[in-house]
Parts: sequence; C-alpha cells; structure tokens
Amino acid sequence: MMILSDITVRYGSVLVLKGISLEIKACEIVALIGANGAGKTTTLMTISGIVPIVSGTMTFCGETLRGLAPHDIVQKGISHVPEGRRIFSDLTILENLEMGAYLEQNRSQKKILLDEVFTLFPILYERRLQGGGTLSGGEQQMLSIGRALMARPKLLLLDEPSLGLSPVMAEKIFEMISGIRKLGKTILLVEQNAYASLALADRGYVMETGKIVLTDCAQALLKNKNVQSAYLGGIL
Repeated sequence: MMILSDITVRYGSVLVLKGISLEIKACEIVALIGANGAGKTTTLMTISGIVPIVSGTMTFCGETLRGLAPHDIVQKGISHVPEGRRIFSDLTILENLEMGAYLEQNRSQKKILLDEVFTLFPILYERRLQGGGTLSGGEQQMLSIGRALMARPKLLLLDEPSLGLSPVMAEKIFEMISGIRKLGKTILLVEQNAYASLALADRGYVMETGKIVLTDCAQALLKNKNVQSAYLGGIL
C-alpha cells in the first residue's frame, strides 16, 4: 500500500531523515519505535505532506505522493492523528467530527461515517454536544482518532496515542486501535510504549537518529535482546 524509498528530510541545515525506506501492506498494523528525536514523528509528517522531501520516492496505492499538499494526501486516503491530539477545543464533539469529513459532501454518507465513529467510541455520542475542551485526555484522544476516521482513510497514521494518559485509559486506546484494524484500516503506529505497540502490530521498524536500523515481524522484535534492552526495559 505504502512504499517509502530512500527518503531524506531536512530541518534547515539539519538532516533529520537519512535515507529511510519502509513499506506498509494493506490491512496490517506497522509499529515504528525508537527513542525521542529518532525521526518517528517526522516520518509521519513527511507521509502527510507537512514536511517536504529532499530526496527519495513515496508512493501510496501505486501513486506518487511527493510534492502533494497535505489536503490532497488526505483525499488520497491517508489520515493523520497528531501527537497531542489537537482537537478544536471551542467546537462541540459533533462539530469536531464534521470537520474531519470536510471532503464528504453527501449528507447520508456523513451520517454513516458518524454512526461508525459513535459505534467505536460510544462516549463521543453521549457527549456529542459538549465542547471538545471539556473532555478528559483519553476522550480527546478518542475524538482525535474519530475525526481522522471521518475522512474515510485507507491508511491511518497514529502519533503517540497513549501520550499523557493513565495506564487504564491507554489500555482502552490500544484496544480501540485493534478494533479499528478490524474495520479494514491499515495503521502506522508511532508509540513510546514500544511493548504495547509491538504487541498490537504485525511488523515493526526500529529508528535511530534518522535511520531505520532494524525491521522484523513484531513478535521477533519483542524477543530481540537488543530491542528488549533499549526499548522494552529489559523484559524477557
């Protein structure tokens, strides 16, 4: 579905992505793990068109994405749930979700999308007329994911979905991510909780200082002693 080949990205004079290559197959969850500053968030922003590519190729469903504006990439079928949620605090939950469906002009189709999100996140339906800023952190994360799903993505980019959440709420979010995959969505997951992300994923990539240094099936990465030592707290 998605192929990044030898992608380089700069922030000013600083080379941030140093020739990374990865691929994502349809209907799988791919985890991207690494320390802070490794380039994980930049990778997602590059796919979304927020950060321009210096060199390399990026294709999605056989079409090149390089040079496309972010809204054109959304139209191609890629939605991005950013780190920090970034909901519209002054809008209601319903209005936030409708913002995610700005490409959909058919009212009945919007209703179908809303029903799908409310089925996945019942609490959003119960509070649909509340302001987004009144929600808890976990509920805001649900809203941010729901808003992205309203664009009917083929590929969902998730950046640190458990950040700042209690362990109980983080576990709920991971369960919901598993549920989203059952809807036929493909997911690229960036998550500091490397164990939880690999436990969900089919495959994983390990990033260090702007490079992909290791890739394998998720279960093999969980058993890899170097990965355990660096990212999993040394668990066995």
